[in-house]
Amino acid sequence: MKIRLTVDGQSATATLYGNATARDFAALLPLTLTMEDYAAIERVSRLPRRLSTQGAPEGMAPVAGELAHYAPWGNLAIFIQGRPWSRSLLPLGRVHEGLPVLARPGPYQLHIERIAP
Repeated sequence: MKIRLTVDGQSATATLYGNATARDFAALLPLTLTMEDYAAIERVSRLPRRLSTQGAPEGMAPVAGELAHYAPWGNLAIFIQGRPWSRSLLPLGRVHEGLPVLARPGPYQLHIERIAP
């Protein structure tokens, strides 16, 4: 599934993975979140509820542009840079266009919606 992430009229696009966590995230859309800086390499926001972890890996080593769910905190993370493997970080999808729009310093409002196939 393709999604659009919009900040101040500028958009990025991403593709969600085909796992249970990503499908549960898609069920929340459309969604507007306040993104904040975290550790200088990611933008994060708490989601309205925790997502499914059914069949999820123990963790992941995200690359720049990766969308992830940090299960213990119930948040969405957008990685601006890669990082080493982290337990309980679950893959959601990947930005394939417009990462600089999301890399701006927070806080900022982010609107996420599905793109018609």
